[in-house]
Amino acid sequence: MRKSTLILPVVFVAIVAVLSSIFIVDERERALVLQFGRVVAVKEEPGLAFKIPLIQEVVRYDDRILSIDVQPLEVTPLDDRRLVVDAFARYRIADLEQFRQAVGVGGVPVAEDRLDRILRAETREVLGSVSSRDILSSDRAALMLRIRNSAIAEAQALGVNVIDVRLKATDLPQANLEATFDRMKAEREREATDERARGNEAAQRVRAQADRTVVELVSDARREAEIIRGEADAERNAIFAEAYGADPEFFEFYRSLSAYEQALGGGNSSMVLSPDSDFFNYLKSPTGQAAQ
Repeated sequence: MRKSTLILPVVFVAIVAVLSSIFIVDERERALVLQFGRVVAVKEEPGLAFKIPLIQEVVRYDDRILSIDVQPLEVTPLDDRRLVVDAFARYRIADLEQFRQAVGVGGVPVAEDRLDRILRAETREVLGSVSSRDILSSDRAALMLRIRNSAIAEAQALGVNVIDVRLKATDLPQANLEATFDRMKAEREREATDERARGNEAAQRVRAQADRTVVELVSDARREAEIIRGEADAERNAIFAEAYGADPEFFEFYRSLSAYEQALGGGNSSMVLSPDSDFFNYLKSPTGQAAQ
């Protein structure tokens, strides 16, 4: 009984020791085995691995491609036009031992802080060597490649491999942005004023042409009306002359009746005539003939 009582704790301790000496490396990570802070083993393959309990510890690091957002920074290109650049980078831990020596117990946060400073410095240096037109054009893919290549050499000291660097946004500072908008607005207003002036000029030309056309049409119409009226008067006079030549006495009678109609038709007009006036020749004649 006493023997079994002693064996059970020993077995339990042995099981605990065996379990604490086994650890699993996931396929998405790699691990370092540390003994008193010194690297004694690097586990890069996924699966089971062993360590000495209580003496050794395991530190795990992500083996996938990681992403870091670079803090926005202002750069001054060759044409002194300041720009605010927002970028991000993708990286991977390449050398676990060197990475551990470079960042210590700080791990990935410390590495990303140092990597951010490297990327900011390289971005400012590369973009400061070209004009803003090159940065804002489609050719900036070559600029991103230059930033990546420059950052690779700097990041090797961290045991990190920089895979890619991308510029997410390239904008003007807020003050410059407002000034640019004001300048663009003034330019558009100037263009609108020019367009309105050209439109008014064209409208005046159209109105002048229309007025000229109206004057010409009215003049032509009046000329044709005068011609027609003159022809009508000539035809009327010809008819009168022909009628007078056919029967002069009847013509005189007709004209006298027309004169009586117009003079005696009524109204507020008054006529003072002598009774012996020739105007009343046909009225005084019993036969309706003019007195001789």
